[in-house]
Amino acid sequence: MYNIKQATLHDYPRIMEIWESAVLATHDFLKKKDFELFKQLIPSEFLPQLQVFVLEQNKQIDAFFSVSDDNLEMLFVHDEARGKGLGTQAVTYVVEILKILKVDVNEQNPRAIGFYEKVGYKKVGRSQVDGMGKPYPLVHFEFQKV
Repeated sequence: MYNIKQATLHDYPRIMEIWESAVLATHDFLKKKDFELFKQLIPSEFLPQLQVFVLEQNKQIDAFFSVSDDNLEMLFVHDEARGKGLGTQAVTYVVEILKILKVDVNEQNPRAIGFYEKVGYKKVGRSQVDGMGKPYPLVHFEFQKV
């Protein structure tokens, strides 16, 4: 079991390593220029506006997630740590401790959609573009208690 703790600025370099590893493994639809743009914006513009948490074991951070007031904004697991239950542990924390039930997922990322459906989320809507107006459709999910 990993420890979940609030991230500090000191964690941002590792967070970005995790983000890059996960995105390269799962976001083949992302244009190179957008990848580079997000890589710049996440640590400087996005993370400072959010509550950011890391999953750490033996002083090694292998996943992170961030939340706003009512939305899970990001959840990324390092590619080498996928399949170890970190995503499920993060979602459990988000739902049970933080009481945040919403998440938006890239429609072009079927593995992520499958993951969220498996852990209890149901589709409640769709947007043609992402939050920055880029042509990456989003599926809106809300956690449904079983």
